Formats: sequence, structure tokens, C-alpha cells
Amino acid sequence: MILLLITILLFTVYAILILYYYFCWKKIPVYSPGIRQPTTKISVIIAARNEEKNIGHLLQSLQQQSYPASLFEVIVVDDHSSDNTVSIVQQFQHVRLLQLKEDGLHAYKKKAIETGIRNATGELIVTTDADCFAPSQWLSQLAAFKEATGAVFIAAPVAMEYNHSLLQRFQSIDFLTLQGITGVAVHRHLYPMCNGANLAYERTVFFEVDGFAGIDDIASGDDMLLLQKIWRKYPDRIHYLKSPGAVISTQPATTVQLFFQQRIRWASKATRYKNNLIFLVLLLVYLFNCCFPVLLVAGFFDPFYWIVFLGGWVAKTIIELPFVYSVSVFFKKTSLLKKFFLLQPLHFFYTVVAGLLGQTASYEWKGRLTK
Repeated sequence: MILLLITILLFTVYAILILYYYFCWKKIPVYSPGIRQPTTKISVIIAARNEEKNIGHLLQSLQQQSYPASLFEVIVVDDHSSDNTVSIVQQFQHVRLLQLKEDGLHAYKKKAIETGIRNATGELIVTTDADCFAPSQWLSQLAAFKEATGAVFIAAPVAMEYNHSLLQRFQSIDFLTLQGITGVAVHRHLYPMCNGANLAYERTVFFEVDGFAGIDDIASGDDMLLLQKIWRKYPDRIHYLKSPGAVISTQPATTVQLFFQQRIRWASKATRYKNNLIFLVLLLVYLFNCCFPVLLVAGFFDPFYWIVFLGGWVAKTIIELPFVYSVSVFFKKTSLLKKFFLLQPLHFFYTVVAGLLGQTASYEWKGRLTK
């Protein structure tokens, strides 16, 4: 009965949290810029390593931006690519190519971004990933929002593409949930959360907080750990841009192995968060998901726990569905929810495994084994 009581307690707290996210997400206003003459000079920084399959698609989208060409530059920093990434970048006019010279680093991506920022001329740094695609209004939306709010850091929305495979659909649903939580966390000033595929921050503020100094001993964290540093200095000048025109599209992991490597990498920075609230939320989510494999095993000793497992599966789906649906409406991905219930067990087990391995195991990122 102790296991049952623990499960009920964790579910109750988890349900309250998800309902809070749902109501807060609904209250975030959708930003629509008015007609104004842009003035902000932007530097788009892209760290790229072996991205020959993706980089051209991104750079094409950046050449089709509605933002005045005189007000933005694109800087690609190549991180020791061994494929045709460099030659593809060189085919694009008005794109500056820098090449990372340093080796033997803990955080290559951070060093690449820092190199780009040091060579940038824009006052607003915008970062995205080489496997992304930007809508034509992207930079216009970011600049208008920055000028309207005075934000020193903008967390903006990211959508994960998918095909008909179960793995990609699962990733996209999971990513939708994370994006909704990101919006609420930043808009309500709860805790620092963002995704490096769609960020904007003032160049002067980056140097004011000493950039990646103090967080460059870990490969991941060029987004949330940097935001954490800026959050401590400017807690009221960090904003979330909820706008369809600002949504960046990114690619999912193509194999189960790559998916787990990605999520282990994300989990690896959890112990570096200085905000107690985000730590408690992560702990709650982890413990709640741990209940499901425990219940499944306990069912072999008492079949009653299999009933509890099934009931928890149904209850979790019911409590999460309004929130996930409202986020999917914004991202225009409601068709994903057809398999939401059936994909729940994958979420239970990946959360437990990735959370554990994120603190104990090495992971591979861009062909490098990292701890």
C-alpha cells in the first residue's frame, strides 16, 4: 500500500503542475508586431559540424528573410568538419565563414558560438542550429519584439519536424510538451528554460556575464546555462516570444540510439541548474515517471499493481492532454495527438533511463565521446 500512496501523492502534485502549465500557456499573448521601421543590427551565429545534409537548407531560408539585408549578417563557425560543410557554406554570398582552430576542448559548440560573437558586428546575437529552417518573418519578429519589450534575452519557439515513423512522432510530441513548459517558465519568470535553436540576446550582455566562462567544462548548456547566468543579472528583462512567425523548425533524431544520446546530453546538465524550483520540478517529473516501471514490476508480485499501472497511464493522459493539445494548436501539429495515449509508455521509460544515464554515463555528440 505504501507504493500506492506514493503514486497517488506524486500524481496529485504532478496533475496540479500540469494544470498550472495549461492555464499559464493559454494566457501567454500571441505577439503580433505593428508596422515599424527596424533599427536593430542582428548577427546570426551558427555553429556547424559535419552538417552537409542540412546547412544549405538553413542558409537558403536565411537569404529569404524579410528583414532588411543591411541590418543582419550570417556567421557560420565550422567546428572541424570532415565532410562538405565548408564548401557548401562557401557557395552562399553574404555569409561569413569562420573556422574553429582550438582542439582538445570540453565544449566545442560553446567555443564556436563565442568565436562567432567575438567577430560579430550586430547588437543582437541570434543563434540557431545547422539542421534548422527559419520562416521568412523570423528575424523581423525577433527584432520587433526586442525593440518593443527591451528584452536582453529572448527565448523563442522551436518545432520538431516528423514523418510517419513512431520514433519521430514520439519525439515531436515530447518536444511540443517541452516547448509549452519553456513558454510558461520564461513568461511567468519561474525558472530559466530555452532551446539553443532559437535564441536572441544582446551582445554586450553576453560579455557582461563573461559569456560561457564557468560553464565551459560541460559540452551541453550553450542555451540554458547561459540563460541562467543572464537570468541572475536581468530577471525582469528575459521574455518568451510566442508568435507563429518566429517558430524555427528542427530535425528529429533519426535512430533510437541518436535519440537517447540527445536526451542523455540534455539530462547531463540538470545538476548545473542553480534555480531550486527547476530542480524540484525535474525531480518531481522523474520520480512520477519512475512509478510506472516500479508498478509494472510490482504487478508480478501482486496483480493489483498492474491495474494501478493502467489507471495511472489513463490518468496521466487525461491530465496532460489539454495542455499538449493547446500547445499543438499553436504549432499546428494537432495530428500528432492521435497516438498520444499509445506513446505514453515510451515516455515513462525513456525519462527514467535518460535521466539516470545523464548523470552517470558518457554520450556521443557530433562524433565525439563526451562526459
